[in-house]
Parts: sequence; C-alpha cells; structure tokens
Amino acid sequence: MTEPFSVASKIGILEKNVSIALEYFADCTVCPRQCHVDRTSGELGECAMPARLKISSANLHHGEEPPISGTAGSGTIFLSGCNLHCQYCQNYPISQYGHGKFYSARETANMMKSLQNRGAHNINFVTPTHYVPALMEALLLAYRDGLQIPLVYNSSGFDSLEMLGLLDGIIDIYMPDMRYADARVAALLSDISDYPQINRAVIKEMHRQVGVLQTVDGVAQRGLLIRHLVLPDNLAGSADIFKFIADEVSRDTHVSVMSQYFPAYNACHYSQLDRRLTADEYKAALEAFEKAGLGNGYIQPYAH
Repeated sequence: MTEPFSVASKIGILEKNVSIALEYFADCTVCPRQCHVDRTSGELGECAMPARLKISSANLHHGEEPPISGTAGSGTIFLSGCNLHCQYCQNYPISQYGHGKFYSARETANMMKSLQNRGAHNINFVTPTHYVPALMEALLLAYRDGLQIPLVYNSSGFDSLEMLGLLDGIIDIYMPDMRYADARVAALLSDISDYPQINRAVIKEMHRQVGVLQTVDGVAQRGLLIRHLVLPDNLAGSADIFKFIADEVSRDTHVSVMSQYFPAYNACHYSQLDRRLTADEYKAALEAFEKAGLGNGYIQPYAH
C-alpha cells in the first residue's frame, strides 16, 4: 500500500504554494474558464463568487460512497457557487444561487478541526474548484493546528491542471465527476464545450498524483474515485467514458455509477431531461461498465 501523505510534508508544500496560488485570484485563472476578473476586489466571473470563502454547510455526511462515509461519516464542507452551469443540478440553491455565508481562512480551519473532533473520517470539499487558493490558505492553518485526517477533493472534474499541480501532495482522495463524453452535450447542458477534453486530462493528472483507491478497514485513505451520473437518452455517453477509464487510466479504477438522476433546476425545459432514468437505460450503462473491463466501484441500485 502506498504511504499516505504526511502532515509535515503537506505543511511544507502549502508554505511554498499558498502565496503562489492566491495570486491567481487577482486575474482569475483558478479554473479552466479563465475569466481574468479580479476576485480580490469583488469582481465576479462564471462561478459568481469573490475570493473570500463562501460555505453553505459543514457537517458529517453519511450518504457518500461507502469508503468515503465509512461508519462515522464524511466531514463535508459544501462550497457555494460553481464554475459549471448544469441545467439539471440537484444542488442548485448552493451551486447556482450561491446560498451560504462567508468565512475567513481561520474560521474555515476551525471548521475542519471541529469535524475531525466529531469523528469524521475525512474532510470532504464539495465543489472546491473555484476556491482552491483560499482552501489552501485555510488548510495550512488547519494542519498547523493538528488536522490529521485525509482530504477529499469532490469536484465536477472541470479543474485547472495548474491548480492541481499546486495541490500535488496535499489531496489524498480525488473524487471527480466524469459528466460528458460529447462536447456538444456539455455545451448544451452545462455551458462548457471543452468539458470532455479538459475532464480527461484532469482525470489522468489526479490518477498520477494518488493512484488507485486504497482503503483501511473499508475507509478510503488515498486514491481516485470517479463518479458518473447516468443521464436519460445516453446524454452522458457512459460507454465512451467507461472505455476511456479502462484504456487510459486503469481498469482497477474505482467508479461510482449513479442512477439517481431526476429532473431538477431547469431540466423541465429540456425534453430529454424532463423525466427520470429508465431501467433499460441504466441497465445499458451497467453493461457498458462491465464490457469496458471495469470491476471496482459502487453501483447505485435502480429504485424508481
């Protein structure tokens, strides 16, 4: 088993990289949107968030994948805003409407320590992409204060390779989405046509950093866990995504295949999205998963 990243090494990397990362906010290129706005002065780009951390909630979450929630729960911190505009987002009050409160780096560090003290198996940043520099600043304080548990980077998979480079050796568990195989669908449903290209490069980089998911007593310690939400009418391109994972990442990759799609947010305005997934559609996705040669992961039951 690969050794986990030590707290001492994380502190060293953060001391070196935090100031570098924070500079990205002033002419924002924190994510692939490359908005070039000055978020430090309150200018807003596609994520609609300033540089200051805005958090919707922080609590123990028992509904994540088994190795993430474990028995005691995942210490999830839901960050407000998002650099994607998914028309079917199930968390749209947080991601699209920006519900939440502003917190300082010190307050966020205290939040992490509190979750650890409550028994969380990990600190799970949900939608962290547009806040990486600010989170690094808070993490440095948290580690100096005694944070020990693994970090989960739970993103849409539309991340900056430069930011991921600054996080190398900091993030223990990457849990990105792979949403689309087709650029036209990505443009239509999430307003980002280069999602598939960037997403695949991101997945490869995450795997390079942390490798295949590793657990101790069933709880994740380090590695990559990819999430894939099956969409109606094969809009996600599930077979192509599974083939990419098997052929270009690793057949040992852990994948969470999810059937939980339901029409939310603006989905009712899209004829292909204005319904739940059918049993046959989900069965076809699972057959593609097996055909690709993937075997590790978590298959959400179909229960509609």
